[in-house]
Amino acid sequence: MPQGTPTPEGHYVKRVVLPSGKTIEVVYADSDTAVRPVEQAVPTTDRTVHRELHICRECESELVYPTEWEEAGPECWRVALRCPNCEWDATGVFPQELVDAFDEKLDDGTEQVVNDLKRLMHANMSEEIDRFAAALDAGALLPEDF
Repeated sequence: MPQGTPTPEGHYVKRVVLPSGKTIEVVYADSDTAVRPVEQAVPTTDRTVHRELHICRECESELVYPTEWEEAGPECWRVALRCPNCEWDATGVFPQELVDAFDEKLDDGTEQVVNDLKRLMHANMSEEIDRFAAALDAGALLPEDF
């Protein structure tokens, strides 16, 4: 059963705690779609429902990323996906748990890219220092160079 409460007007209200600690209420005007179970909100004919979202359905690449996402109900998200390897793209409605796992994969990927960037910057800086030291030893630097 979805978390939250229906209002007397037939709307559905969900409380969301923001990272700042503030709590907001999200009101869904269409209570029929807001309170339906996730199983009905996710297209059951789509073979992507139970697969990890970061894996491409065409080429099996693990580089799929979201181009858009928005809430599609109290416990599901509409996510537009794209594979940079084969240009596959699709949009679907997925349960919160699957989107949370996808978000963790994206965070892991971001961390890997940042770590690779730091290693590359360190390697480039080491190379520049070696060239600068060699130029100093060779007397190739003059005060006018600065």
